Amino acid sequence: MEEKKTLSDLQLEVDTYINQFKEGYFPPMELLARLTEELGELSREIQHKYGIKKKKNTEVEKEIADEMGDFFFVLLCMANAEGINLQQSLEQVLNKYNTRDKDRWTIKED
Repeated sequence: MEEKKTLSDLQLEVDTYINQFKEGYFPPMELLARLTEELGELSREIQHKYGIKKKKNTEVEKEIADEMGDFFFVLLCMANAEGINLQQSLEQVLNKYNTRDKDRWTIKED
């Protein structure tokens, strides 16, 4: 069975990968541009699958999961470059949703 990695594990793995290169992480604005580019590619795939604008016959079929992976990789790079622990950040956000927004939505009945 494959070992499950935490978000912190994944950040460390990306950091190890990036730090093997002299260039290291891109500057913040370049990372933001890359993140925006990857989000655009993800948006395009979702539009092609669920929206009214379908792919042209000449366009290559891509997977939404692959585009999410690309986006997530750049997000991890950006967090690492900024010294942000995404595990902690996500836990704080989840806590916020579970407290501030706990009565905002209708709970499903069992």
